[in-house]
Amino acid sequence: MKLLPHIRIWLSTDFAQDVIGTGRYRLLRTIGELGSLSAAAEQLGISYRKAWDDLKKAEKSIGCRLISKSRGGSGGGGKTELTADGIRLIGLYEQFAGKVERFAMETFNTLAKEIGGGQEHDRVP
Repeated sequence: MKLLPHIRIWLSTDFAQDVIGTGRYRLLRTIGELGSLSAAAEQLGISYRKAWDDLKKAEKSIGCRLISKSRGGSGGGGKTELTADGIRLIGLYEQFAGKVERFAMETFNTLAKEIGGGQEHDRVP
């Protein structure tokens, strides 16, 4: 059995605890890729309503718009794009999460070797 650290990262403000975490990051990233809130929600297996509510809560908490919606033509449909703030937020989250995960893995491996007498961390003590 191999032990590995598992980290959950949330970015918060001084008055809101849940601006962006893995779920909202994935939602924003998928909207950026697909150009559609409904398609992003479907791909991630969440309801449109939950996706919309999560984005509105994040926007309210951070005080800026993360997405921009426009209506489609006569055939209906719409386009959802990330705003510049939305793009910056996912970039910040990606950078921060990547650094934290690398630091956590390096620290874990160092401690596992120290505690395990230099052995790998693939068995429980």
